[in-house]
Amino acid sequence: MTARYRITHKTAYYYEADVSASYGRMRLLPREQPGQRCLESSVTIEPDPGDHSQHIDIFGNRVDYMSIHEPHRVLTITASSVVEVDAPPSLPLAGGQPWESVRDGVGHTGGEDDVTAVQFSIDSPLVGASEPFRAYAEASFPPGRPLAEAVIDLSSRIHREFEFVADATDVNTPPETVLKTRTGVCQDFAHVGIACLRSLGLPARYVSGYLETDPPPGMERLTGADVSHAWFGAFVPGAGWIDVDPTNDQVPGQRYIVTAYGRDYSDVAPVSGVIYTRGRTKSLEVVVDVLGVDPSGPTDLPTPTS
Repeated sequence: MTARYRITHKTAYYYEADVSASYGRMRLLPREQPGQRCLESSVTIEPDPGDHSQHIDIFGNRVDYMSIHEPHRVLTITASSVVEVDAPPSLPLAGGQPWESVRDGVGHTGGEDDVTAVQFSIDSPLVGASEPFRAYAEASFPPGRPLAEAVIDLSSRIHREFEFVADATDVNTPPETVLKTRTGVCQDFAHVGIACLRSLGLPARYVSGYLETDPPPGMERLTGADVSHAWFGAFVPGAGWIDVDPTNDQVPGQRYIVTAYGRDYSDVAPVSGVIYTRGRTKSLEVVVDVLGVDPSGPTDLPTPTS
């Protein structure tokens, strides 16, 4: 069974004074990977950039690069895509091996995925291993417990014991602070999960993407009601990755669309860059819409509106 989604992600920056130049990188388009196919995609930038190119980064993510050299006080980036997502397979049987065996086996099988996973087991710019995270993870990882079972339990505990508070944190809030306050958003909960796994010697990755959401009971679905989402995953040598979503206490399924993998948020930020101006950013608006569409219908993208 295949699901199809039309995704629009619009970001608008408003500046107090003229910006003489902007340079940026964007990770806004769905990945091409097993079980997920991007049928159509585009990134529209206003004002028109002098340079706009795309490449694949070290993690296999699609990255758009842009530079603008004309004065502007508004910068608008609109990413549009149509993506198909297959029903996910069952959890790998290898996930039934004791978590200690996975920890001890990382980096020793010689496979390409295994070598790649080693970089996810060490500290990254925003997430590092530490004793507080090891202690928190310990309840989910008793001796001999199957890895998949332990990771799912850890995700469920984060869901139960942490409170989702939209304005409690920002992109610079350390995971250590989130662990103490037990409040945050999906990015923070993913970072806590990653820190816990790495503190046990297990590779863990950050996943960014989109999630099709339901409207409140009895209400129509609202355009722009969706948001970017984040979750995390653990590596199983010889089998791949097991992803979990602590924000919603579930294993990601067909309603999840992946845009990027990384060691932490700094590797996969939707938009990052540098501007040259004497003023400040006055405001930022982000509107995301994920709409399920007929898989047998046309894939043409609508014309972006400013």
